Amino acid sequence: MDARVSPCYFNHPQRVFLVTPDEDLLQLLEGLWWPGCMEFTLFSRAADALEQLFAQPPDLLLTDQRLPDMTGAQLANLVKGENVYRQLPVILCLDHEDMEYPWDWNEVEVDDFLFRPFFPAEARDRINLTLLRALRALDANPLSKLPGNTSILQRTQDLVDRSEAFALGYVDLDHFKSFNDKYGFSRGDEVLMMTARLIVNTVRDIVRDKRELSFVGHVGGDDFVFIVSEPRAEAVCLRIIEAFDGLVRGFYDQEDRKRGGIVSTDRQGNVQHFPFMAVSIAVVLNPSGKLRHAGEAASIAAALKKKAKESPESSYVIDQRRA
Repeated sequence: MDARVSPCYFNHPQRVFLVTPDEDLLQLLEGLWWPGCMEFTLFSRAADALEQLFAQPPDLLLTDQRLPDMTGAQLANLVKGENVYRQLPVILCLDHEDMEYPWDWNEVEVDDFLFRPFFPAEARDRINLTLLRALRALDANPLSKLPGNTSILQRTQDLVDRSEAFALGYVDLDHFKSFNDKYGFSRGDEVLMMTARLIVNTVRDIVRDKRELSFVGHVGGDDFVFIVSEPRAEAVCLRIIEAFDGLVRGFYDQEDRKRGGIVSTDRQGNVQHFPFMAVSIAVVLNPSGKLRHAGEAASIAAALKKKAKESPESSYVIDQRRA
């Protein structure tokens, strides 16, 4: 395999709609990736591409500015004007004379552009970057902007596949629902943002060597994860708990702080008391590459979290199994 040909960074073949009267461009692009990585569909007219695009959206739209029925910029705006397709990445192919005057990129909804004559290595890497950027944006948690489920699973599976030792921590907030019910989603989101920043800063402070393993993700809601080397895991847990417990009471009103939590009445008239929010952390270890797939870690963590939640206070449990 030619070393200049890009490996595939994606879990499935990326479907690319190529809208151009330039058939040579298709030939150039098809030779830039390993077989099975990219699937190109060529359209010479924007109208033909639109008919297919709205029925079966591709992973990327690559369009020439000069088309027989509309400009590439008009095609991009037409596609992105539909809310459901706003996240579809679009690359615009331009000639150098197109850049004689400044473009108003606020009015042209594209994610990148390529110049003719095309430099194969640049085209290859900019297409890869655009696709990966779109995947990261879609996966990011909308509140914390931390990597979401897809990135968490990919990172974990990659470590498992390489039989690398690591510690995967699942962080969960206790009594968050009662807080959200009383104070509302806005203040609940403030707690989640505080927790996200706290975990990120803790991992960054403890793992100072950028070459050392570190990762923080947001599964969703009040569930977070971190990945560090096994020797770092306990220090990260202790620091998260100390910082969280020192900050969380500040999110309660003074009356609730005085009484030690939230008191509410359910629909049956029963008075219920909910203590201050706490954090439970379950840490799954992978010594000697014992895990076979990422799902095993989630299964082990579920059992560990139950044990951690037996304590009404913030706590952590580290998996001690070595086999």
